[in-house]
Amino acid sequence: MLIDTYGRVATDLRVSLTDRCNLRCTYCMPEEGLQWLAKPDLLTDDEIVRLIDIAVTSLGIEEVRFTGGEPLLRPGLVGVVERVTALEPRPVTSLTTNGIGLKRTAAALKEAGLDRVNVSLDTLRPDVFKTLTRRDRHRDVLDGLRAAQDAGLTPVKVNTVLMPGLNADEAPDLLAWAMEEGYELRFIEQMPLDAQHGWKREGMVTAGDILTALRTRFDLTPEGAEERGSAPAERWLVDGGPYRVGVIASVTRPFCAACDRTRLTADGQVRTCLFATEETDLRGALRSGAPDEEIARLWRQAMWGKKAGAGLDDPSFVQPDRPMSAIGG
Repeated sequence: MLIDTYGRVATDLRVSLTDRCNLRCTYCMPEEGLQWLAKPDLLTDDEIVRLIDIAVTSLGIEEVRFTGGEPLLRPGLVGVVERVTALEPRPVTSLTTNGIGLKRTAAALKEAGLDRVNVSLDTLRPDVFKTLTRRDRHRDVLDGLRAAQDAGLTPVKVNTVLMPGLNADEAPDLLAWAMEEGYELRFIEQMPLDAQHGWKREGMVTAGDILTALRTRFDLTPEGAEERGSAPAERWLVDGGPYRVGVIASVTRPFCAACDRTRLTADGQVRTCLFATEETDLRGALRSGAPDEEIARLWRQAMWGKKAGAGLDDPSFVQPDRPMSAIGG
C-alpha cells in the first residue's frame, strides 16, 4: 500500500513514457522545444513493465495512466500496454494523448487491452490550434478522436485548456460540439508547468470564468462530492443530463486532500505530485540489481513523505524545474 502521513492512499499511477512531443503548446514548452532526455536515461520497456508490476502486485495500484510528453511517440507502446493489461490483478488502463497519432494506433491499442483515452484539444478553430500548438495538425486530432471512438476506447475524454485572448470564448461551443460527438469534455485550469516559467495566476481563465461562460447557454447541475470521489474533475449535469461536463480547478479549487495519485517519470523517478520539487530515483535501484522488495520499499518511503498540498496558494510557491512534458500530466 502507498499511504502518506495524511492517510491518503495512492491507487492511481501516472506513467510518463517519453518527454518528447510533436506539438509545441505555448503553455507547455518553447517553440524550439526542449533538451530531451538521452535514450540511456529513459526507462526501457522491460523496466517500465517491471515497475508497474511492482506497483500493481505489491503496492495496491488499481489504475495506470500512460502519459508523456506524447506517449504515442513511444515505439514500444502497444507492447507495453499488452503486457500491463496481462498483469494480475489487471489494472484499469488509459492513455493521455494529443491525438495526432491515434488514427493509426487506436485499433491496435484497443486490441492490446487499453480501456480508454483522454485527448487534448483546446479549440475548434484550426487557425487558433496552429497558434496554440505551433503546428498545423488540427484535422489529425479530430481524426484521432473519431478513431478512438470507433475502436471502443470509451468514454473518450477531451481535455481543454482555455487561454485569454486565444480560445477563452470557446467554452460553450466546445461543450455543444463534444455533446454532439459523444465525447466527455473536461476543462483544465492552466497550471504553472511551462518550461518558460511564464505562467501568471492573474492571467489565467479560472473555473469560475468557465462555468459562467457555459451557463450562458446551458443549465448546469452539480453532480456532488459523493459522485466525484477522488477524481480531479468536478462534474456538472448539462441540461439535466445524462451528459456531464467536468472542470479540473487545480489552482483555484485544489483537490489535494483527496489525491490518490503517484507518478513515474520517463527516466524512472517517483514524484508524489505534479508540483513536487523532489524525486525518488527508482531507475538507479533497478539498474543496480535491487530486488522488487527494495524498490517497493523506496516507493512507499517516497509516498510517505507526500506533502499536504501543492501549495499554489502560497506566495513562496516555487515552480518545478521540470516542465509538464517531462513529468506526465
